[in-house]
Amino acid sequence: METKQAVTALAAIAQESRLAVFRLLIQAGPAGMAAGKIGEATGIPPSSLSFHLKELAHADMVTSRQQGRFVIYEANFSKAAALVAFLTENCCGGNPCMPICNPVCTTTGERSS
Repeated sequence: METKQAVTALAAIAQESRLAVFRLLIQAGPAGMAAGKIGEATGIPPSSLSFHLKELAHADMVTSRQQGRFVIYEANFSKAAALVAFLTENCCGGNPCMPICNPVCTTTGERSS
């Protein structure tokens, strides 16, 4: 992931309602969730919700698909994983540690078990 993409993604989720929507879609998994259900779960009015979903889609943090008369939104898991990888690529002094920070890094940059 390039820095510009990371900034766009972070900006998209750096707002309370959009973060709530994104976290809800992460919880929903690959099945996603209809816009109406997202609104019910978050309490965001439809007009505001469409704006927030548009912002998340513009940043490629969510995708949408038509399913009958409903629009289903899904978290873009690969984009979320790429963002986490970008943010943690220099974890533990640049030494790879997977899963992230396990083993936990010490304050000296050495790994502890």
